Amino acid sequence: MNRRKFIENSALASSGLALVGATSCTTSDHTDKKVKIQSIVEGVEYINTEDRIQRIEKAAQLMQQHNIDAIFIESSTSLEYFTGIKWWPSERLTGVLIFSDGSLQYIGPAFEKERLEEMITLEGDVSSWEEHENPFELVAQLFKAKSGATATLGIEENVRFFQSDGISSYLGQATLINAKPITAGSRAIKTTKELALMKKANEITLEAYRIGFSKLKEGMSQYDLSAIVAEASTALGATEAGWAGAMFGEYTAFPHGSKTAQRLKEGDMVLIDGGCKLGGYQADITRTTTFGKPTQRQQDIWNIVKEAQTAVYEKAKAGVPCELLDATARAVVDKYGFGNGYENFFHRVGHGIGMDFHEWEYLVKGNTTPMQPGMCFSNEPGIYLYGELGVRLEDCFYITENGYEAFTPQSPSIENPI
Repeated sequence: MNRRKFIENSALASSGLALVGATSCTTSDHTDKKVKIQSIVEGVEYINTEDRIQRIEKAAQLMQQHNIDAIFIESSTSLEYFTGIKWWPSERLTGVLIFSDGSLQYIGPAFEKERLEEMITLEGDVSSWEEHENPFELVAQLFKAKSGATATLGIEENVRFFQSDGISSYLGQATLINAKPITAGSRAIKTTKELALMKKANEITLEAYRIGFSKLKEGMSQYDLSAIVAEASTALGATEAGWAGAMFGEYTAFPHGSKTAQRLKEGDMVLIDGGCKLGGYQADITRTTTFGKPTQRQQDIWNIVKEAQTAVYEKAKAGVPCELLDATARAVVDKYGFGNGYENFFHRVGHGIGMDFHEWEYLVKGNTTPMQPGMCFSNEPGIYLYGELGVRLEDCFYITENGYEAFTPQSPSIENPI
């Protein structure tokens, strides 16, 4: 369980608020006031079998270009991306070999074979292994039987070490390499349908934040606010409510929140970070405001962060190296005396995003990869002062042929965050 999911679950458990899976629901702001929320996803097109066939075809083309004979993917986001199969990772190997001719070979435990077969929508052979048998040897045998004893097998980056190590031990003269040119080469460039899903997921998240901010009340906990946002996301049509981390006061200086129990009081900074999923695609937004009228210092720091985010957008276009955007944001923060390097701006300015919160590429010093049309990123500069406050503003965008397009508009002001 990752940090975001842990905090999300903690939030829901602590608040006692349940998520609602209907197309509309009624939420309460801890008073008698009730607000009806309607779904906003009508007409959305989801990923289908034809889309996945095109993904396999692209992967096969990339394998041919990179002289890779097949790639192995275990239970992961990439398995869902290419085949539509969502499978919980366990100690038992379940996955797929995708060959450079576009054919598929599924592998899984024998006692799960029927379950695996009912989830398959793309044609391919299915091989299974009994509990006493070695699945790593099976993968290697299937690969070499089709591709040859000296062929090259790409391993998806998120395949766990015990699996890649196990498969490697049975490859003999075959070569094992990183499959990133195929997986990132496929997933990092989004299609029009993927971009539409991401835009809608971000719109849902922003509206859920608006609802959450409208319910701020003195004495509420950070978990109360997180749960309100999650509940609203589901009612608005999210297929997964996702993570909504809320922080108050001095704890806004913790970029991913603090375990300390917090109660909202007048004058506190309020920060929400997270996003829902729609059709498997992830949103990621951060908004920072105050509970009550902001002080001049709160206002000034917020304005610096907004300036940094705007400067990043001004540099975002195809061909620009990823590291330039990080340097651009950092230059603005440095200009106002908030330290050099990572002193008060702790993290990179952005990350790739798609089906996962964090994907290729990262907007960070040292990454000279040029941005390409269809790549999606977060834009999230921040200033963090432990013991006092933190401010982060985050929206996601994608590169176009002529520049960039943001999924959501920038935050207007500290007093009007949405």
